[in-house]
Amino acid sequence: MKVEGPAVCLGADIDTDLVIAGRYLRTKDRSVWATHVFEDLDPALAPRLSGAIVIAGKNFGCGSSREQAAIALREAGVRCVIAPSFARIFFRNAINTGLPVMECACPCTEGERVAADPASGTIEVGGRVYLARPLSPRMLEILSAGGLVEYWRRKQ
Repeated sequence: MKVEGPAVCLGADIDTDLVIAGRYLRTKDRSVWATHVFEDLDPALAPRLSGAIVIAGKNFGCGSSREQAAIALREAGVRCVIAPSFARIFFRNAINTGLPVMECACPCTEGERVAADPASGTIEVGGRVYLARPLSPRMLEILSAGGLVEYWRRKQ
């Protein structure tokens, strides 16, 4: 389940309000969320997320426990989020909504080519290789199914 794309480099402590501001949660239209991802951080960022891999600093997804943050990233076309640490609830929401996440400190330059393999924990950024903790077999199954709902549908 290797994913590849250009790096979008962010700092530490990106909270879920920065991922998708609460003012956009009045709608359930996920395409609206996708167009407003990171709007309060950088209004020009959302169009650059399609096919990208987000590499951030520690504590990504802190703040409120809204699962819409992980959904908005996935809907915007983010292929994976890599950070040294995640808020626990964001990490699980990401897996459950089908967005790969990997715990690793990876320095990056904006636009650098990234290849990440959640199964092996291998991340390559601009030719440099880093090792992350591999995801569990169950988490990989959930991601392969496209999220927890589809995973359970297939189990029935």
